Amino acid sequence: MQTLPLTVRRSIEIIGLAVFFWFIVVAADILSPIVLAFFLTILMYPLFKWLTKKKLPEMVAIIIVLVVLLAGMAAVVWFISTNITRLIEDFSTLKANVTLHLERLSSWISSKTNYSTERQLQLINQQSEKLVNFAGGYVGGIFSSLTALLIFFGLVPIYIFLLLFYRNLLLRFVFLWYKEHEHERVKETVKEMQGIIKSYLGGLLIQIAYITILLGGILMLFGIKHALLIGVLFAFLNLIPYIGALIGNVIGVLLTLSSSDHLSPILTVLIAIAAVQFLDNNILMPKIVGSKVRINALTSIVAVIAGGALAGISGMFLSLPVIAVLKIIFDRSNHLKQWGVLFGDERPPRSPFTWPRYRKASPVVQDEIKEESGIEVKKGGT
Repeated sequence: MQTLPLTVRRSIEIIGLAVFFWFIVVAADILSPIVLAFFLTILMYPLFKWLTKKKLPEMVAIIIVLVVLLAGMAAVVWFISTNITRLIEDFSTLKANVTLHLERLSSWISSKTNYSTERQLQLINQQSEKLVNFAGGYVGGIFSSLTALLIFFGLVPIYIFLLLFYRNLLLRFVFLWYKEHEHERVKETVKEMQGIIKSYLGGLLIQIAYITILLGGILMLFGIKHALLIGVLFAFLNLIPYIGALIGNVIGVLLTLSSSDHLSPILTVLIAIAAVQFLDNNILMPKIVGSKVRINALTSIVAVIAGGALAGISGMFLSLPVIAVLKIIFDRSNHLKQWGVLFGDERPPRSPFTWPRYRKASPVVQDEIKEESGIEVKKGGT
C-alpha cells in the first residue's frame, strides 16, 4: 500500500469509505439491532464477568444478564405507558385547556392584525380535510413503525445472547485479520473501545437518572402536572445531541400548555429545563464522562441527522457511540489517521497555513494539540 502513489492511496481510502457507508445505508434495518446489541453487550459485560467469577455456569450468567436488562427496559416502558394512560384519562381537561389557549391566541391575532376570528375559522375548516387525510396515513405509519419496533427489540436480546455466547470466537476472528506483531496494538484498541463504550453508555444511564430526578423534582415542587413524565421524556431526548434538547423543550411546553389554563407554568418549565441543562452540560456530564468521548460539534450534528435518516430514533441515539468507535479505529490506523482528526475535537491553537508544525501527523504534535484542547494525554504518547 505504501508503495502506491499518494493520490492512488487516497482514492482507495475514499472508495473504501464510500462502499462502507453505502453498505450501512443498504443494510440499516439489519445493522441497527446488531449495533444496539453490541453496545448493550459491552455495557452489561462487567455483570456477566462478575457472575462467571462467582462460578455460575456461562449459560446461567447470560440469562441473568438478559433478565436484568429486560427488567430495566420493562420498567421504563411501564412508567411511560402509565403516564400516557393518565394523559388519555384527562382528555376532556386537555381539550378544554387547548380550546381556551386557542381562543386566546385567536383574540390576540385579531387584535394585532386584520385577520378576524371568522377568517381564522374558515382557514381551519379548509385545512381540516387535509389534516384528516394526513392523520389516516400517519396512523398507518405508526402501526407499521410499532411492528418494526417490536421486531427490533425482539431481536436485540437474541443478539446479546449470541454475542456473549460467541465472544471468544468473535475475538479470534478479529485477531486473525492481522499479523502477529500487530496483535498487541489490536488488543489495546479493543480494550480502549470497550472502556470508552462502557464509560459513555454508563454515563448516559447516570445522566438519565439525575436529569429525571432533578427536573421532575423541581417541576413537582412548583406543582407542574405530569412533572415526572416531562423529566423522563426530556432525559431520554437529551441523549440525542443538540436536536433532542430542542424537542424535549417543545414537548415539555405542550404537556404543560395542555394541562393548565395559565401561561405562567410554561415559563417555570422553560426556566427549570434551562437550569438543569446548564448544570448537566457544564458541571455534571463532564465529570461523569470526562474527556473520553471528544467528537466535534459539526461531526455530531451530521452523525445525528444521518443516523436519524438511516434508522430513525435508534439511529440518532447510536450515532455518537458509533462515531466514537470509528474515531478510535481511525486514530490507531496508519492510513486513516486524518479521518480520526476530522471526527475529533482537538483543534490546533494556530493555523496550519502559518505553522507548518501542525501539518505533521507525528504523535508528539497530536499530543501537543490535545493538551492545548484540554484533553488528557497518556504518558508516552498514544
